[in-house]
Amino acid sequence: MQLHELPADEAAVRRYVEELWLPYHRELAATAGRHELADDVDVVEEEVAFRLDTLDDDGHRTWIAVDDGELDDDTREEEPVDLAEMDARFAGFVTTDVSEAPSVFDRPDQLRIGDVYVREPYRGEGLARTLVDRVADRAREAGCAEVTLDVDVDNDRALAFYEKLGFETTRRTMAVAVEDL
Repeated sequence: MQLHELPADEAAVRRYVEELWLPYHRELAATAGRHELADDVDVVEEEVAFRLDTLDDDGHRTWIAVDDGELDDDTREEEPVDLAEMDARFAGFVTTDVSEAPSVFDRPDQLRIGDVYVREPYRGEGLARTLVDRVADRAREAGCAEVTLDVDVDNDRALAFYEKLGFETTRRTMAVAVEDL
């Protein structure tokens, strides 16, 4: 298994969206309605365009776990590869963004995890932990003292995983339809 940073390359981003991002959100939609995808847009085209813009941000990173068929303790691949054309299965991904603390607040800069996903055949093998370890490396590289994330309240498996890693609830996000207020 190797981790590769997703480049701002349209073909690589399209493969990521089709093989990882879309299945991830389809799985989430089955359990959490907030992740249902729109029917009236070309989801792949819209997400590819969005990801290409996002990848231009210096604070953003997306890493792809690629099953290259080899058992290797060193999961980080330093040399860029052609993710669009490589003959290997995408096993999971993690996205992060740097959140710099405004000077008026007494809190450290944070690295925010956007999404973590591991495809079904790779679950329970330590890949999620490997992805989070890469996040911790990125936090140190970016000078961030904390890692934060949001998790759906009904995602018991993810909640248990994050709590096992030491994450603690510090805020709650709540939502209500405007017409219900």
